[in-house]
Amino acid sequence: MSDAPLPFLADPRLARVLDALNGAGEETRVVGGAVRNALLGLPVSDMDLATTALPTETIRRAEAAGLKAVPTGLAHGTVTVVTEGTPFEVTTLREDVETDGRHAVVRFGRDWARDAARRDFTMNALFATRTGEVIDLVGGRADLDARTVRFIGVPEQRIREDYLRILRLFRFHAAYGAGELDPPALSAAIRCRAGLAGLSRERVGAEMLKLLAAGRAATVLRDMSDAGLLVPVLGGVPALGALERLVEIERDLGRSPDVVLRLGALAVRVTEDADRLQARLRLSKTAHQRLARAAQPGMSGPVPERALRVLLYEVGADGVVDRALLAAARDAGPVSRASLRELVAAAERWNEPVFPVRARHLQALGLEPGRVLGEALARAKQAWIAADFPEGEAVALDLARQAVAGADHTP
Repeated sequence: MSDAPLPFLADPRLARVLDALNGAGEETRVVGGAVRNALLGLPVSDMDLATTALPTETIRRAEAAGLKAVPTGLAHGTVTVVTEGTPFEVTTLREDVETDGRHAVVRFGRDWARDAARRDFTMNALFATRTGEVIDLVGGRADLDARTVRFIGVPEQRIREDYLRILRLFRFHAAYGAGELDPPALSAAIRCRAGLAGLSRERVGAEMLKLLAAGRAATVLRDMSDAGLLVPVLGGVPALGALERLVEIERDLGRSPDVVLRLGALAVRVTEDADRLQARLRLSKTAHQRLARAAQPGMSGPVPERALRVLLYEVGADGVVDRALLAAARDAGPVSRASLRELVAAAERWNEPVFPVRARHLQALGLEPGRVLGEALARAKQAWIAADFPEGEAVALDLARQAVAGADHTP
């Protein structure tokens, strides 16, 4: 782990916020993921700040400095301070008064140690001061060095405060951990697994998709399954081998992790699986549609060029790639990466042809608007597809004549 200065402290937008909030008896520090990722040499996507100032004081100071302050979560002490279009979540130091496994009632305070103690994992409770000093009150630096995801304090107590931390344990281990899961953490997760049933489906779904995106997702999901924690979440038996093969295929083809496709490899075999996952994980409409398509018969072996063009037209380039990758992932035998690369490249080059026949062509040949004309258009389209998508006005007229000749004029 590098001990070089934290790169994000050079961001003038962050400096402006810290300068506005610090001083006159109050202190604001960067906390959590930004500090963790910077110490690991990983990208920092956003920055959370912790402060001794009460929310009203945060708002007053921000506005006095010409910054925008949005009271996004005053009950929990959070104010979003915006500068140059960049939001920074600023939260007053807190301690939990009451928890129910999903939400917490908090009390504001000024004690950095108590605020750190209420967080989930040691690596997420590191603070960085305006001058770049890293403050570690819970042993997070050592755990970060060891790539150990460890709960702060008593693991079971941390989990019972919010049962989503069971899934976060596996997600953070997949993203930042190495080796085996921390035994006390895993043991506590197994003991507390019944609490997962009380979580909102949206929270569970969001956490599962984040887990699937992590670098060691396939390995850690196998650990999760071995612990008896994956089936209750998915509502079905996972296809761990298919997920592992898909991850390998993504790596071989140089493709970024596709969390929806990974979920399809893991848990979708028939359309009902897609419907079940949509209900259990509150997936988006787009994700559900992709999973439903993923349940369709796959493509085994190379597809002839002409047949591939028909498939691309009927299913779409994305749908063809999904089917091909999932078919390869589900096949335990050897898969030709070369043929997959060729198919993906063909899909990326695909420009959908435009059906040249219009209603006006058929009307010019005597068909009136209505059922007969609609059926004739459909018949012309099938003939056009069968002819391998020819172009031009002459083609349109010829297809129109054939369609009119075969029309059933019976009312």
